[in-house]
Amino acid sequence: MTTATLPTRRDEAWRYADMDALARLGAAALDAWQEITVPADESVTRCFVVGSAAPEVHRIRLTIGEGASAAFFVTNVGSDYTRVELEVRLARGAHFEFGGVTIGGAGVTREFVTQVVHAEPEATSNQTVRAVHWAAATGNFLGEIKVARHAQKTDAAQDFKGLLLEAGASANAVPQLEIFADDVKCAHGATVGELDEGARFYMMARGVDPASAQRLLVQAFIGDAFVALEDEAERETLLDAALAALEGARL
Repeated sequence: MTTATLPTRRDEAWRYADMDALARLGAAALDAWQEITVPADESVTRCFVVGSAAPEVHRIRLTIGEGASAAFFVTNVGSDYTRVELEVRLARGAHFEFGGVTIGGAGVTREFVTQVVHAEPEATSNQTVRAVHWAAATGNFLGEIKVARHAQKTDAAQDFKGLLLEAGASANAVPQLEIFADDVKCAHGATVGELDEGARFYMMARGVDPASAQRLLVQAFIGDAFVALEDEAERETLLDAALAALEGARL
């Protein structure tokens, strides 16, 4: 892809993207990569809320040095197409942690796209993504893990769960593993379902109003994405941004 060419649905990493929104952004916007390097034995944590009334694409290239760690936690609440893309390369003994939530309605596509390359032995990675959508909206997670031939003792995991609050909403998960080493542990899981009506009825029968019951159930569902975030204030900021979007959801 060049600055003169937009991707198409034939490109695997863009197969569920909003092509009309990309056309509004223009191909030049897709060349804007943020480069981040974490030096050996250091640690970096980034937390942010993304999304606005215009299309957004956030592209980050992350290089994690030997014995270093990086953790990214993101709430994606765009009211127009919003995409967060991470390309990660891990050195020996490095760790990458990702927790992400896409949430909203209004027919909008919100997505995370990750490529995690275990380039050296003994590196670990964990990705936890939750999607909550309604009103014909879509939540996507395209996650690729690559393990180099000599990257023995790799331990990598992906976990995606989608929650659809009404008919017409959708969630897409595309886990991909490319493994050339033989002494590795790689796992991925993906499920999509509806709100537990039994649990909501139970709460309402004990005096919890419908909106509060839905909020509590969604909060429990998305909370997994931020379990690894130790900063309580940052965790509350990400959760509050996600739960604020529920005001437009159908009860």
